[in-house]
Amino acid sequence: MRIIGGKYGGRNLQVARGLPVRPTTDRTKEALFNILEHRVHWSDTRVLDLFCGTGNISLECVSRGAASVLSVDRHRKCIQSIKNNMKTLGSDEPKLISSDVKRFLKSCEQNFDLIFMDPPYAMPAQEALIELIFERDILAPEGILILEHSSTLSFSSLNKFVELRKYGSSHLSFFE
Repeated sequence: MRIIGGKYGGRNLQVARGLPVRPTTDRTKEALFNILEHRVHWSDTRVLDLFCGTGNISLECVSRGAASVLSVDRHRKCIQSIKNNMKTLGSDEPKLISSDVKRFLKSCEQNFDLIFMDPPYAMPAQEALIELIFERDILAPEGILILEHSSTLSFSSLNKFVELRKYGSSHLSFFE
């Protein structure tokens, strides 16, 4: 796993063994960041990475100069793995929160320009998390919410859905 672009571009990330994760593939990540390059101004973008796992997406946003990055995952080993990569990169970003994502969203008082959410593919009630984000105005008015999910799921019937991109067995649903 590596950082694709920005000031840390080309650097490899170390992932501790035994983490309960399914990292976003390089193919999907490259496609995602190509899309985002035309939609966001990194220096003005506040990012929230939910179910951050390895920190792959968070650290890519940091590398590209995001104004701030907040990463949330309930697994302490994931958080520790990200801290180790931050130390290797010499970065104090992203900010890390070890919490259940639903609990975090229920108490979140901030809003973000870009929210990336990559829950376990088999996790039930993903729609409820998307609805909670919009109910609580956690996504800024001109923001983008991106959900990575299995090709067996569809979110196109949800309010605020705008686009679907397919990358093998992974799909990205965009909400605005």
